[in-house]
Amino acid sequence: MKCIVFPGNPGKQYEKTRHNLPQMVLETFIGNKNPVWKKKFNALWTKIQDGEKTAILLKPEVFMNNTGKSVQSAAAFFKIGIEDIIVLHDDIELPFGHFALKKGGGAAGHNGLRSIIQTMGSKNFYRLRLGVSRPARGTVASYVLGRFTPEEEAELPDFTRAASDYLSEHFRES
Repeated sequence: MKCIVFPGNPGKQYEKTRHNLPQMVLETFIGNKNPVWKKKFNALWTKIQDGEKTAILLKPEVFMNNTGKSVQSAAAFFKIGIEDIIVLHDDIELPFGHFALKKGGGAAGHNGLRSIIQTMGSKNFYRLRLGVSRPARGTVASYVLGRFTPEEEAELPDFTRAASDYLSEHFRES
């Protein structure tokens, strides 16, 4: 069984921000499937099946900095090993619209990843890095907590679809 984690920050003010890009991908990923969500682990979760493959989709309802607690609780409850966890996250080191799968590595300044690494005691999980580019000016924190530009917003449906398709393919093949 896999656990696919879609972190973000709770609250209307954060819905359309770069930090919440993983949750935008989640909406595309589930499409019109209407899964039954349950509340546990300070998160919403549901189980999906594709043939013999099963995954828990986890949408933490905590701030990004505390994502690790939800991931740790869900992994312990479902007996999911660190190598079977995939975390989607915004990444300023990739250009907007690009994504890349990576296993392991440091937090690279991302507080959500830092929280998961600290609570799980390991860096050895998969990450689907979602490119949001570096800020042209201002702080990284204000940039990732800010909304996309109008040009980026116009491209978001294509970006989230491509990332969702990739995630589906990876899930089927792993």
